Amino acid sequence: MRRTAARAGGAAGLPEAPGAAEPAPQPVPDPAGPAQAPHLPQDHLRTEFPFQLPRGYVDDSGTVHRDGVMRLSTARDELVPLRDVRVQENPAYLSVVLLGRVITRLGTLAMVHDGIVENMFASDLAFLQDFYRQINAEGHTRAAVRCPHCTEHFEVELGGSRLGES
Repeated sequence: MRRTAARAGGAAGLPEAPGAAEPAPQPVPDPAGPAQAPHLPQDHLRTEFPFQLPRGYVDDSGTVHRDGVMRLSTARDELVPLRDVRVQENPAYLSVVLLGRVITRLGTLAMVHDGIVENMFASDLAFLQDFYRQINAEGHTRAAVRCPHCTEHFEVELGGSRLGES
């Protein structure tokens, strides 16, 4: 049997050396597309989210810090503040302590902690509380619902509870 140059890789019309092996069969492409492995980027869990404060935190030197990053909260992040004496004395302080744990960067500050959050403007604190709810509720605080009377589909906003409460 003779092969052409396209199949054997040799010059056209020349016989192959005796005993040359047949090339391995090429896989046939799957019409449904390639199988997706679970470690591919589309399955990557995003754990940090950038934000920009409406007003900004003003540090002791007068520098305004607006750009920051918040990470997803863990169960530990929500449980540890409950042992804090300030939270036990004033449950409203829970959001301050919790945000101090999950904000990983704010402007050029070396470290973010509850003391920083405590000294933010009220509008920035409200923004961060809403942002926390959004990223920890799978990216948003809306739910798709259907009207029981007319069966029309629409979305409702579920936000409004205090941080750390389900």
